[in-house]
Amino acid sequence: MNKIVSIASCFTMLIAIAGCTQEPAEPAATSRVDGTKYLLSQEPEGAKEVIQAREDAQEGEDVVLVGRIGGSANPWIEDRAAFTIVDNSLKACSDIPGDTCKKPWDYCCETPKLPTATALIKVVDENGDLVKEDANALLKVKELSTVVVKGKAKRDDDGNLTVLASGVYVRK
Repeated sequence: MNKIVSIASCFTMLIAIAGCTQEPAEPAATSRVDGTKYLLSQEPEGAKEVIQAREDAQEGEDVVLVGRIGGSANPWIEDRAAFTIVDNSLKACSDIPGDTCKKPWDYCCETPKLPTATALIKVVDENGDLVKEDANALLKVKELSTVVVKGKAKRDDDGNLTVLASGVYVRK
């Protein structure tokens, strides 16, 4: 009988210990590249919203545009300083009272408008090469951060807009 009590006690203690342990917190994202050279200390003037920039920007033209990081469940390109932004006229799910969406930056409530209200941002170095670092670590941004980007417009045959960004200002 003592063995049964002993085994039951050990089992109970193991359950209690297991219940008290927590998953380790994810470490804060740190960058291997100095992101400060891509962060602007002042917001550039004349920023256009994404929809307007998609209509107006010409290939190779200097542009400044503003938007919120998002547009999909994962707006980041892994190991690259690239992400999508969405026009500020669209509502993220978190902007809708009572919405409990777990990924409000995917703009799932705005699906019909989304394809014409996004732009791809690629942070490039002084040689015009895409920076090989996660954008969220490099720029200390997250989903739904509002950013103002300065760079060169790049168009594809479908009218999609990419900005080769030389600088990013993060609105507080």
